[in-house]
Amino acid sequence: MVGERHMLVVLHTGRRDSVLAAESVCRQLRDAGVTPVVAPYDADENAAVLTELGAVSTLGDEVRVESLELVIVLGGDGTILRAAELVRGTSVPLLGVNLGHVGFLAESDREDLTETVNRALARDYEVEERMTLSVRVKLGAEVVYESWALNEATVEKASRERMLEVVVEVDGRPLSSFGCDGVVMSTPTGSTAYSFSAGGPVVWPELDALLLVPLSPHALFARPLVVGPDSALAVEVLDRTQGGAVLWSDGRRMRDLPKGARVVVRRSPVPVRLARLHQAPFTDRLVRKFNLPVNGWRGPVDRD
Repeated sequence: MVGERHMLVVLHTGRRDSVLAAESVCRQLRDAGVTPVVAPYDADENAAVLTELGAVSTLGDEVRVESLELVIVLGGDGTILRAAELVRGTSVPLLGVNLGHVGFLAESDREDLTETVNRALARDYEVEERMTLSVRVKLGAEVVYESWALNEATVEKASRERMLEVVVEVDGRPLSSFGCDGVVMSTPTGSTAYSFSAGGPVVWPELDALLLVPLSPHALFARPLVVGPDSALAVEVLDRTQGGAVLWSDGRRMRDLPKGARVVVRRSPVPVRLARLHQAPFTDRLVRKFNLPVNGWRGPVDRD
């Protein structure tokens, strides 16, 4: 049908409130003449509920990802990361509704669900592009694995009782070698995720930069680093490492790393696009999401 609209609904399948929210969203979309679409896994997990709805299409065989107008994500940041995988390489934006805890990537909360969908139907949102990472694993000159990340790529020890031995590199030059639990290489978006938990700085999302944050390093100089967007970060797994190493991309995609493996992280040319309903300053988002105390703030004297 010419002009037919499709919106993908991605949900946290393990939570009843997410399934109920998906049911509500699909009904609202269908009543507005928009075809709700679900991913195959979500359809399998929630077949009974979605079958009762009717007029729900499945991504892939019935609807191609390129024909999607928007992705409505119901869950926390993990669900948004899964949704980003589904539309990777396209220009389809993601609109997150937080059903989790912090939900830094989400744009609205459960109580605003109906209004959020109304604004999606009216195309009443702006799109913000977020930097992503290109991740490569090399053995010698050979690239043996490639991935990407919106938040972070992390090289970690595979054995809890052993230490990971690495050397880190910036722009082709060695910086320091040390033992550690791991190394996080993050985007500004990921600076409030794993990198934050490891003691890294919070970086405003409009700033283009790459972060490197060691995890429990045994070294005099192993501080968090912030470098420019055109820099390349690398972590090499040294031969003296015992117990093995692994690479995680956004905590979702894992790859075993042999001794001598070299993980190279650069800015990816393919961003993730987030639909925004509110243009509040990032400072306000930090305060709200982390429930930060601001008692006593009077504001600037000169407000011009």
